[in-house]
Amino acid sequence: MGHKVHPNAFRLGVFRPWEANWFANPKDYTKMLHEDLEMRRVILARLRNAGIAKIETERSSNAQLTVTIHTAKPGIVIGKGGSSVDQLREDLEKRFGNRVRISIQEIKQPELDAQLVAENIASQIERRISYKRAMKQAILRTMRSGAKGVRIYCGGRLRGAEMARREWDREGRVPLHTLRANIDFGRATANTTFGAIGVKCWIYKDVAAPLRKQPVVTDAATPIAEIAPQPELAAVLAEQPQVEAQVVTAEPEVATPTVAPRRTRATTTTTAKPAAKPKAEPKAKAAAPKAKAAPKAKAAEKKAPAKKPTTTTKKKT
Repeated sequence: MGHKVHPNAFRLGVFRPWEANWFANPKDYTKMLHEDLEMRRVILARLRNAGIAKIETERSSNAQLTVTIHTAKPGIVIGKGGSSVDQLREDLEKRFGNRVRISIQEIKQPELDAQLVAENIASQIERRISYKRAMKQAILRTMRSGAKGVRIYCGGRLRGAEMARREWDREGRVPLHTLRANIDFGRATANTTFGAIGVKCWIYKDVAAPLRKQPVVTDAATPIAEIAPQPELAAVLAEQPQVEAQVVTAEPEVATPTVAPRRTRATTTTTAKPAAKPKAEPKAKAAAPKAKAAPKAKAAEKKAPAKKPTTTTKKKT
């Protein structure tokens, strides 16, 4: 209980990229890390009212730092004729001693950005607007923009109460445990006369489909040939119940011999009939010798006519 995980950090590497993209040696890592943190503080403090949602940094091999600012009000960041952007770049180069390149990207739907929604609610609370009204209006605008779920949390001395408390409101669904869920998270602080009030916002946009790489699809062709014989296995499994049915029908036949000893006469009669068949076989065998004797008789008959002419010749004499 109580082990809260940052939704953005929980989804790093799944479908959400890192905000700082650079590589450094172990000796220079701490220096570059603190430079990034200090640079973010300077930009956010200088462009507090510009609606900055995210700052991305990227370092190249030639010691050039690229800063990408995602803002809902690019006109405030750029200034008249790009004067404010040039002044910001010069200040960063003097402070960190690196060549800095600044690119600005506009956020077309600020209602779907959790950081901007949280900052908007915090600014309303600072202007003494009821936190409940600010939360409900923010939820209504976000759901109208196409979000599938919103959750907003406020904690502190709400309405100037002496005892701090926490209140939250939600609409739709916010599946925090689903890694494929595209959930944006942001938080802000409202500095009021009676203390600080924290604001947190979760916005569930949609389920992000996992990326499919082409090499994986080509490699998957070989297992498909191995999986092809599975229908034959299914046919074998389908035949197994039939075999069991045959065994079940054979059980009554096995049960009859247990009753057979009571019917001894019936068994003797059945055994006598097969005994008669062997007797018939010797007859057949005896018939075979007779068939053999028949040629002998025919041979004797052939000899007999030979004797008859001899008798006739005697009578003539």
